[in-house]
Amino acid sequence: MSHTLEVLAEPHRRQILDLLREAERPVGDLVSALGVSQPGVSKHLRVLREAGLVEVRRDAQRRIYRVRPEPLRDLDEWLAPYRFMWGARLGDLERHLDAMPDEAD
Repeated sequence: MSHTLEVLAEPHRRQILDLLREAERPVGDLVSALGVSQPGVSKHLRVLREAGLVEVRRDAQRRIYRVRPEPLRDLDEWLAPYRFMWGARLGDLERHLDAMPDEAD
């Protein structure tokens, strides 16, 4: 999982995953959407593919990429206790705000 975090630390890679979350896409669409050179996007896709975060299929001359959710599930499971911690703190804040006297208008 630490490798997944390292891969996702790069902003363009997160943007690529965001775009692929919406729909699978060919490289050219990603280049247009990101405003990054084709070699740059291909480099990021290679890193994402090697980390298991995306997969590719051929469609004639095009390569179509899509997200692989399995590595993200592992990351989600690791983050779950932290979300619980924040949820509890937000609940404490809500109770505190509810207990505060209302200001007279």
